[in-house]
Amino acid sequence: MSARLLLADDDPQIARLLKGVFATEGYLVQVASDGQAALDLVARWRPDLVLLELQLPLMNGYEVCRRVRDWSQVPIIVLTAALGEDDKVAMLDLGADDYVTKPFGVKELLARIRVGLRHGMRLQGDPGAIIHFGSLQIDRARRVVTNDGMELRLTPTEYNLLVLLSGHAGKVLTHRMILRTIWGPHSENDINTLRVFVTQLRRKIETTPSQPRLIITEPGVGYRFRPPDPC
Repeated sequence: MSARLLLADDDPQIARLLKGVFATEGYLVQVASDGQAALDLVARWRPDLVLLELQLPLMNGYEVCRRVRDWSQVPIIVLTAALGEDDKVAMLDLGADDYVTKPFGVKELLARIRVGLRHGMRLQGDPGAIIHFGSLQIDRARRVVTNDGMELRLTPTEYNLLVLLSGHAGKVLTHRMILRTIWGPHSENDINTLRVFVTQLRRKIETTPSQPRLIITEPGVGYRFRPPDPC
């Protein structure tokens, strides 16, 4: 069955371009030119993924995202030119899964959509106690992590950090969200501590820690766990 994409953008040229691209890729597409129409379509049409411009008439993207997250976990990719660092953090904290800034490359956007759709599929069912990312295996029942069959010696905090990041694979997690989840609300601003633990974790799970391929830094925002491409 073809995935359903909702594009919420009031620029008719972009809407026409992307609708054609998505149709060529086999997706079913609906376009909303304002925030209220986008919210109505999420409720009525139940898309598999939402592409959301921030600067929408009637209801901006921030409010659309906030209202959608009251009742739905549909993946949301913010698609906008007006995306400063504060905007990125605000949208991710509201529940957006990813962001792409205009002008964008179509190939990159399609790749982000594929990741978002995979994330949405994982939300529909429990992946089980054991999850695999290439040679990396996480046994959440036994709290054991192996790489190429060799058990890794992770501290409890490193393990919790890996489970949090990998559990949201493909999604950007803000510094604040990670710190609040792992260390508690009193540690929301302790970014240096987070950086230290990310560095330690990379040394244990990355082939080349100085050029990480699994735990990706989103400058000024947070981190993204990027699973290896399937063979």
